[in-house]
Amino acid sequence: MSRTKKPHIPGLNLDQIADHLPCYVSIQDRDLRILYVNEKFKRDFGDGTGKICHTVYKGSPDICPNCPVRKTFEDKQVHVTEQTIKLSNGKISQIFFQTSPILDTGGRVTAVIEMATNITRMKTDRKELITLGQSIALLSHGIKNILEGLEGGAYVVDEGFKDGDIQLAQKGWRIVSKNIFDITDVVQNILYSSKNRPLKYESVLPGNLLMDSVKLFGEKAAAMDIRLEHRINSAVPEVRLDAASIRRMLHNLLWNALEACRSDKEKKEHIVTVISDYYSEHQFMFEVTDNGIGMDDATRRNMLEEFFSTKGSAGTGLGLAVVDKVVNKHGGMIEVESEPGTGSTFRIIFKLT
Repeated sequence: MSRTKKPHIPGLNLDQIADHLPCYVSIQDRDLRILYVNEKFKRDFGDGTGKICHTVYKGSPDICPNCPVRKTFEDKQVHVTEQTIKLSNGKISQIFFQTSPILDTGGRVTAVIEMATNITRMKTDRKELITLGQSIALLSHGIKNILEGLEGGAYVVDEGFKDGDIQLAQKGWRIVSKNIFDITDVVQNILYSSKNRPLKYESVLPGNLLMDSVKLFGEKAAAMDIRLEHRINSAVPEVRLDAASIRRMLHNLLWNALEACRSDKEKKEHIVTVISDYYSEHQFMFEVTDNGIGMDDATRRNMLEEFFSTKGSAGTGLGLAVVDKVVNKHGGMIEVESEPGTGSTFRIIFKLT
């Protein structure tokens, strides 16, 4: 009776082949104690041999919901799941798990082998593609109104020039200018939302960044009959921020506040106040307050979600999502106070670094 020989592959020991796999490999007993791990597992989670799996993966004494290892012990079947796991370097990752039984000669499950793949990059790429696709759909939906506005404004400008009516031409140009602003705002938010670019830190004065936004929106606020006030504490020192993304954040907060006031038909006077100041001894803040329509509980819960909008076809739902993304990438915090019919305050808090 001939015995099949193991193939010989130069430089590769088949007994240690798990160390060459591009995934995490562990073998666990019925108590979920880890009996074996490969080198990739050790690099990202440490040597978990002898430890309970959920204490290694999540630092938790509680068994993971729908634990695939436990299910495989129960039914001898292959099981898969996806969970959020914290690596030993502190990074939060999405991990895809697949388990398979190891049977003895009597067909009993003596252990379970678990293979896990880090799919964080795949999920990020997929999310970016979905975001881009939804963004394009939103653009195609909203671009028609903006183009019609541009076309209408250009027509009024032409008629004004033909008739020598400067006031009519100026009115047309205001329409054109508004629609140029709208399409620029939409495109910039979509680009920022769909592309995960690295931050480019530079030393800047928070007050100067806020003042740039105040100057940009001064005429728009006046045209909307909204008083735009600002208070800047010049004692707040230079900090290291990505100036471009902070400007986009402030731009979105200010425009959101102005639109909240424009949507409010109850009050005779509307005010938007923007502040740059200390928040605490080690933190500074940007604050944007309006006395517009305010938000109810449901809106506050969902306001930072991409594509969530209360403006119907007039909004993309990206403005506050971009704010949230900028704040998170800078390691900051957002505080929101709002009451329907009263107005809203958005407070963005960063460390003084």
